[in-house]
Amino acid sequence: MSRRPFTAVLAANTISIAGSSLTLIGVPWFVLQTTGSAGRAGIVAFCATLPVVIAALAGGPVIDRIGRRRVSAASDVICGVAVGAIPLLHRAGVLEFWMLCALMAVGGLVHTPGLTARYVLLPDLAAHAGTTLARAAGLYDAVSRGARMIGAALAGVLIAAFGAETVLLLDAATFGASALLVSAFLHGIAAAEPQRATGKASFATYRAELAEGWAFLTRSRLLTGITLMVMMTNGLDQGWSSVLLPVHGREALGGATALGLMISLFGGFALLGALLYGAWGERFPRRVVFAAAFLLCGAPRYVTAALTDTALPLAVVMALAGLGAGVLNPVLTTVMYERIPEELRTRVSGVSTAGCELTMPLGGLAAGLLVDGFGAPRALLLFGGAYLLVTLAPLVFPAWRGLERDRTPLSRPERPLPGSAHEGRSPHPSAK
Repeated sequence: MSRRPFTAVLAANTISIAGSSLTLIGVPWFVLQTTGSAGRAGIVAFCATLPVVIAALAGGPVIDRIGRRRVSAASDVICGVAVGAIPLLHRAGVLEFWMLCALMAVGGLVHTPGLTARYVLLPDLAAHAGTTLARAAGLYDAVSRGARMIGAALAGVLIAAFGAETVLLLDAATFGASALLVSAFLHGIAAAEPQRATGKASFATYRAELAEGWAFLTRSRLLTGITLMVMMTNGLDQGWSSVLLPVHGREALGGATALGLMISLFGGFALLGALLYGAWGERFPRRVVFAAAFLLCGAPRYVTAALTDTALPLAVVMALAGLGAGVLNPVLTTVMYERIPEELRTRVSGVSTAGCELTMPLGGLAAGLLVDGFGAPRALLLFGGAYLLVTLAPLVFPAWRGLERDRTPLSRPERPLPGSAHEGRSPHPSAK
């Protein structure tokens, strides 16, 4: 047993996610500074997230055949090149708006397979390190939350001091560091290498593997409920992070530094929430904890931003929201791993990620159009109301009782089930 592979993946995620937090603030701020349009910021968010759905849907079987280590490293390298090209082209005076959209689309296309490749390795890395899955999942999410906090704080300071271009260059460097860690320390982990296919590689085989992932997921009402709920909240969160919060930061909070502070508070308290859940969360009913956490981390942010124009009320709400958000991923990660057999893990996770990210392109685009058409406060209230309705689902629908009642893995179907609904699912309500 060795903790090195697990530690390396945690370090790679920390560096990469911290870098992505720079982009989370840097790209919308860059668009707002150079165009002055919330609608254009929404269009960039749409271009960045639409390919994510395609990549997640098609990527599961491909990841297994190429190898999770190789896919993770290649994904980071390509993302680094795409992000780094934005400020370089801008400084050269040749960056057009369509180029910005295209570069963000390239990053979105390859980013999700890299995340999926690392995510599905977690049970094997936990076993290799001699720790429990629940503890590993809690630590994995806690590290991710901490990285977002550090990255967001750094982004606000760097943008204020040096401009958004510097932030994007730094993000490109973090992708390179992440790729090096994964390439160097995951040798010898069988699950990270190409998996032997059960049949000859062909489009028919690929389609059958993909369909098997779809079929497995659609057999469970709980997994379907998780998917639909996270799909909706991911879209709303994308509108918040890519348009609504940056616009509110520019108009009411005084600039990028305050914006970075808000995201850091959210990330810092999310880290605390993940650590608290890892220590004591299993003592309480999952359904109650999950529902309360989602209600806390959702609608209050939007309503507070809509009704106030000072930083303090939103800072308090962001801290409480982060505390709730930190609980979500450990719960969902544990439930998904309990229910999905290892041999289906990559293709099921890929399909689930595609489904949960289905509304993300529309979230950013809708937020931009609403702000341009009706103003930021009304857009915030509309998004907050929608968020509240979605997060009531665990308290309303009986299928969510399965969080407590059925914790045994579902059996693998002999062949894809016909006539299944094709909603995707993801174990993580937030993306890098």
